Amino acid sequence: MSTGTGADSAPGHISTPATAAPVAAPASKGSMFSSLKIRNYRLFATGQVVSNTGTWMQRIAQDWLVLSLTGSASAVGITIALQFLPMLMFGLYGGVLADRLPKRPLLLATQSAMGLTGIALAVLTLAGHVQVWHVYVAAFAIGLVTVVDNPARQTFVSEMVGKDQVANAVSLNSANFQSARLVGPAIAGVLITAVGSGWAFLLNGLSFAAPLAGLLLMRTRELHPVEPRPRAKGQLREGLRYVAGRPDLIWPIALVGFIGTFGFNFPIWLSAYVSDVFHGDAGTYGLFNTLIAAGSLAGALLAARRGQSRLRVLVAAAVLFSALLLVTAFAPGFWLFAALLVPIGIFGLTVNVTANSSVQMATDPEMRGRVMALFMMVFTGGTPLGAPLLGWITDTYGARIGMAAGGAISLAASLAIAVVLARVGNLRVHLSRRGVTFVPALPPRSELVKVA
Repeated sequence: MSTGTGADSAPGHISTPATAAPVAAPASKGSMFSSLKIRNYRLFATGQVVSNTGTWMQRIAQDWLVLSLTGSASAVGITIALQFLPMLMFGLYGGVLADRLPKRPLLLATQSAMGLTGIALAVLTLAGHVQVWHVYVAAFAIGLVTVVDNPARQTFVSEMVGKDQVANAVSLNSANFQSARLVGPAIAGVLITAVGSGWAFLLNGLSFAAPLAGLLLMRTRELHPVEPRPRAKGQLREGLRYVAGRPDLIWPIALVGFIGTFGFNFPIWLSAYVSDVFHGDAGTYGLFNTLIAAGSLAGALLAARRGQSRLRVLVAAAVLFSALLLVTAFAPGFWLFAALLVPIGIFGLTVNVTANSSVQMATDPEMRGRVMALFMMVFTGGTPLGAPLLGWITDTYGARIGMAAGGAISLAASLAIAVVLARVGNLRVHLSRRGVTFVPALPPRSELVKVA
């Protein structure tokens, strides 16, 4: 693995974002599941699909429990904000720890802590003593663990599969997560309706036994470990300076920051649509989440098949995702609204996967923990800012205006960053039968005269 300036694993500084070479070694078509040929990654993926199913069960049960206890979309927004607030506050420090410590033992500790948190919330709920502040505390505790777990888990992927399979493995991770999202909300909807939220919390806590077993069964000699960075002063500032000097990192991170803060607030919007617009129940809420998951799974598998990460795909997906939010917000009927959630899932997941794999492959291995921590801090850490604001807008002006506001802000940011990337790469918009593309801009007239 490269330990130099990134020349072996990245295209270097961005020059032509719309036509730049892929940031990962291209996987041939037909190699959609190539990473699963690696035993350690198979163990990891199997454990993750079990725990991810439990995680989605808890997310649905948590949102519905808060809505049941308070009747407020703002309270759901506060819960989401508390879960992601630690990432905003301490996310970069989590990246420093991920670079300093061996990833596998670190993940054993974080996955255990998450399982115990789910079990604690289950005990309170099943005993009939749960209050909304208990859910707030549990959400914040999970957020604290995620600060370290997220960069460690993200960067551990390259240690399992090697740099040539990173883009494929990142896409399959997302497919794994979205596969669980197909099953988890449906199970949660049935459990909540039949026996209450507590059993969903309990099953989530127990589900973490699967990733723990996978980590323990791995063959350490088959890993591609990155030498942990020794403790030293200035490592946090070093990571920030590294990103600041790399346009091919900073603009994708900025884009996913806007999308994550204002465009990924589905628990707020969907719960409000279910209760206030369509007058449904927990099963309806589970259905909506399942439809988004179906689209997200399709997007993840398409990304795995591409095996490449291009900035033009990232920008196009962000624009389409944001525009779809605006259109869906004013869908007149239940089934049209439900159907539009599928393409929203496809393009939202494409934004996430393309940005994730682009940033990972463009980053030197010894800096990857800090850079991915910044990526996740920006992507999810903006939620404490966006969720309460959009929750208030949703409560005050209704679900349709709340969702439209998130789509409008995301669309404006996507278009603005597309213009910036075009200027950085000296590109211009070109209209053709194939659609809208970026092509190299003509040189200034003065330069043409000199050439002549």
